Amino acid sequence: MAAVSSLLHEDQFLCSICLDVFTDPVTIPCGHNFCKTCITEHWSVNVPCQCPLCKELHEKKPDLRINTVLSEMASQLRLSVQKETSSSSEEQLANTGEVLCDYCTETKQKALKSCLDCLVSYCETHLEPHQRIQALKRHKLVNPVENLESRICKKHERPLEQFCKTDQVCVCGFCIESEHKSHQIVSLREEYEAKKAVLSETEAEVQKMIKERQVKIEDFKQSVKLSKEDADRETATSVQVFTALIRSVEEGLAQLIDLIKEKHNATEKQAEDFIKVLEEEISELTKRNTEVEAHSRNKDHLQFLQNFSSLKTPPPTKDWKTVKVYSSYEGTVRTALTQLEETLSREMKMLCADAELKKYKQYSVDVTLDPETAYPKLILSDDGKQVSHRDAIQNLSASPKRFLSYFCVVGKQSFSSGRSYYEVQVGGKTDWLVGVARESINRKVPLTFSPQKGLWTVWLDGKEIKAYTDPPVRLCLNSKPQKVGVFVDYEVGLVSFYDVDAPALIYSFTGCSFTEKLYPIFNPRNNNGGRNSTPLIICPVNKTDKNDHTSDPIVLQRSTVQLEMSKSKVKPNSPLQICPQNKCHCVMMIHYIPLNNAVHLLRKNM
Repeated sequence: MAAVSSLLHEDQFLCSICLDVFTDPVTIPCGHNFCKTCITEHWSVNVPCQCPLCKELHEKKPDLRINTVLSEMASQLRLSVQKETSSSSEEQLANTGEVLCDYCTETKQKALKSCLDCLVSYCETHLEPHQRIQALKRHKLVNPVENLESRICKKHERPLEQFCKTDQVCVCGFCIESEHKSHQIVSLREEYEAKKAVLSETEAEVQKMIKERQVKIEDFKQSVKLSKEDADRETATSVQVFTALIRSVEEGLAQLIDLIKEKHNATEKQAEDFIKVLEEEISELTKRNTEVEAHSRNKDHLQFLQNFSSLKTPPPTKDWKTVKVYSSYEGTVRTALTQLEETLSREMKMLCADAELKKYKQYSVDVTLDPETAYPKLILSDDGKQVSHRDAIQNLSASPKRFLSYFCVVGKQSFSSGRSYYEVQVGGKTDWLVGVARESINRKVPLTFSPQKGLWTVWLDGKEIKAYTDPPVRLCLNSKPQKVGVFVDYEVGLVSFYDVDAPALIYSFTGCSFTEKLYPIFNPRNNNGGRNSTPLIICPVNKTDKNDHTSDPIVLQRSTVQLEMSKSKVKPNSPLQICPQNKCHCVMMIHYIPLNNAVHLLRKNM
């Protein structure tokens, strides 16, 4: 059939009414062929029925039967025309990015519409019959589209006009009457609307996923930024801490060297004194020896005997047999190292506490006392920053949040995530209690201060300071705190208390499990006849330290203390400059020379 169609001219397959390739061609009794739609419409207007070509009249409207041979040849011709123009169309389309007219033979014009019945794209000129001829006006025109052959059923070469929901494929009219006969068939538009709705949901879901991932990207970027800030802060703090520790080691070594020198100088002085006495005795003995020798040569018997008694015994001298110059350095280094260990341990605790405080102060929150929670005997300042106890009960409004059994008040601010820090001035008081409390604690009955009951607190009772664990733990501090810092890490489950001025860690509650809001809690305790009348004061947090010199470069000479740093690339005898541009060396010290190792190496080398 393809060979035959290639020998015939296109004009032989054009309908004389629509001037287009036959669509469903039918043959009337006179032998002429027309599109079924075209001749039907023509006879519905022109009565009696007459052939448009030969004008033969028919008394009654003839039965129209599709000319299957001609229909097959017309379909083959339509496809061959489309294939002939496809290569040039595709080439021009690639250059222009537009759908081109299939009927233009020379310069391809831009297609204005594509006909789903003819499966051809038309420019404005070749589209004119579809706008003029009534039968062609019924064809379905759409905006220009490519690959119109994909809209033809490959098996029946008919337009794909329906959709089989059973097999989820597009089908033509012949498919519906054959292999898809018993299947659920719907129009393309109906299935389009259904699929479009599903696609809209998918689009919304994809957009949501995109937004979620964009938010996650920002979270990661923020995490990296915070990590960089933390890393810089930790590095600077490490430089400060280890510089101070190294300085302590150097000072300890210098003191040890001075002590050894003092011992040596004392030994040297003692030896010099002994030598001086010995030299004086030698001088006396030499003099006596000269006299004895001279007397021995005396031949005068009388004179010899007269002087014998004064010369027979040596002059008086010190008994040097038991006298020794003894210099013992044994135990000196060990004692010095023990003292150094104690000093380093003490300084390390102080420096670590100071470093932690500087870091935690970055998470400071502005805490204000909530007057609706205050026990009736508590007096709050107007700014909500101070609380003290008075003997008289105040007539306060009833509040479900108010404490009725302990001299307590909580802050308005709560902690339910992240990190938080605040400071309380406790100086001048003999008794006080500060910490954090769970939101759900019963404020109307006597409280049991313990983590199991939702309270994490420390308490000064006269001269003793305790952590309210179960049972309470008595704490040993070098001095009574004047200002207490409270740090909460909600996710980690940590509540730490610091002596801000020392600086020193007072106590840490670790491994806590927080499941609800936490509130700062304050108890100024009984004023005790005025002896404990000083208020608890919530202080503003000072985030800067005038004595912080972590950014100043520090030069350390290695000649004083030789430490093994096998992994360091720094030359052994070169000075080490620690500054913001050279922080890596301090980090190496952190990893390679912890306190115990440093002391061990000092002992080993000494």
